[in-house]
Amino acid sequence: MNWTLEVVPVPVSDMDRAKEFYADTCGFKVDLDQEVAPGVRIIQITPPGSRCSIAFLEGMPPFPGSRQMAPGTLHGLQLCVTDIEAAREELVEAGVDVSPVMHVGERGWEEGRGDTWNSFMTFTDPDGNGWTVQEAPSELSER
Repeated sequence: MNWTLEVVPVPVSDMDRAKEFYADTCGFKVDLDQEVAPGVRIIQITPPGSRCSIAFLEGMPPFPGSRQMAPGTLHGLQLCVTDIEAAREELVEAGVDVSPVMHVGERGWEEGRGDTWNSFMTFTDPDGNGWTVQEAPSELSER
C-alpha cells in the first residue's frame, strides 16, 4: 500500500488573505474553496506541478486527541524547483519578500548557488508560516 502525502494544513488567521497570497501572488492553483459543512470552510491550493496541496481550514473542529497549530507557527515545509533563480525572480516580481539564494558552504550558509541539491531560498506568508525552496536537478517525475 502506498502512503502518499497529499494535503498539508497551513494555519492562517485570514482565509481570504491567505488565498490571495498563495493563489494570486505565488501562482498556486485553487482546487477548492467551499463550505463543506455549516460553518466549516476549506480552501485547498496546489503549487504548480505538485502532487501535494496545502489547505486552509476555518471552523473545522480538531480531530479528537489532536492539537492545532496557531497561525504563523508552521515552518520547514519545502518546495523544489528546477531553476531557483527563475523561481526567485517570479516571487520578487510578484511582491514576495524572499531571501537571496543561499547554499551551505565551509562557513555555514553562504550567499549564491551551490552544487546539486545545495541551493535554497526562503519566504514567509502573511501570517509568518515559513517556506524553504530548494533547487532540484530535474523534475520529480524524472528522478
